[in-house]
Amino acid sequence: MTTAVRTPVVARSRADLITRLADKRTGDVVLVPTMGALHEGHASLIRLARERAGAQGAVVVSIFVNPLQFGPGEDLDRYPRTFDADLELCGREGADVVFAPTVAEMYPGGVPRDPSTGSGTGAGAVTVEPGPLADDLEGRTRPGHFRGVLTVVAKLFGLVRPDVAVFGEKDYQQLVLIRQMVADLCISGSRGALEIIGAPTDREDDGLARSSRNRYLDAEQRRQAATLSRVLYAAAREASYGLEAALDAARAELRMADGVDLDYLEIRATDLAPLPGRVEPGTPARALIAARVGTTRLIDNLPLTIGGPTTQDSSPDSSEGSN
Repeated sequence: MTTAVRTPVVARSRADLITRLADKRTGDVVLVPTMGALHEGHASLIRLARERAGAQGAVVVSIFVNPLQFGPGEDLDRYPRTFDADLELCGREGADVVFAPTVAEMYPGGVPRDPSTGSGTGAGAVTVEPGPLADDLEGRTRPGHFRGVLTVVAKLFGLVRPDVAVFGEKDYQQLVLIRQMVADLCISGSRGALEIIGAPTDREDDGLARSSRNRYLDAEQRRQAATLSRVLYAAAREASYGLEAALDAARAELRMADGVDLDYLEIRATDLAPLPGRVEPGTPARALIAARVGTTRLIDNLPLTIGGPTTQDSSPDSSEGSN
């Protein structure tokens, strides 16, 4: 039996979005924020959103390459723009509305000025201060990144007024910060509390986390990139023996790799706080890695349990859902 393909309506402006959603709030509105260049990982997020919305709800996919979250020398100009293919994927997976605003629509006063670089034209614009976690892990290499992420996500929440929002766990630090923002700023949905769903990372057959940036990799770099997930799974396999055993296994796997320029490899608490010197058996945690393969910077992470049985098949062949 062939599943009917929806044709999502496209909203380009705030006013258009309000009109398109006016008759679709008979159930939960579920938002999937993306920057486009959609792949199977995004498709899994939209499917989850469609399931959560049900027949009476509406799924909104936003497509917006947010300049505020890109730093100097990053890939804003070359970030893939594939709108026609993205729209087709959204329809195939059951999205009702695709919100694809321009930069001027999202930042009518100009892109807010970055205090660290002076870039941006919106000198008086209000942005979201993401707190100290934003300066750690990804923030060490990408200062100001999470200020950009949380600002645009807060804008999307205000514009769409979703009841539920779905994010991939591949960007785990982002997910933690968004949940904190929703709690600390008392952000609610159209009908009560705003539910944030974190969807497990969708992976290729060899374990590589799906990412829009994977298309930058040539064949050799693509082979090398699979190292990241192997490092994480090595940690997960040895986590039952303790934190140091997990880290030692991950580092040993990394030493056998070529072409991977490590940025960080860490195991943290699930809220990304540092783990204590003595970790109680059965403590849930996250292993996180960032590295460059060629000129492409990739990130990945995996849940694990310190001093207890692993919670999933600890091999790159296990499939976890992402962006």
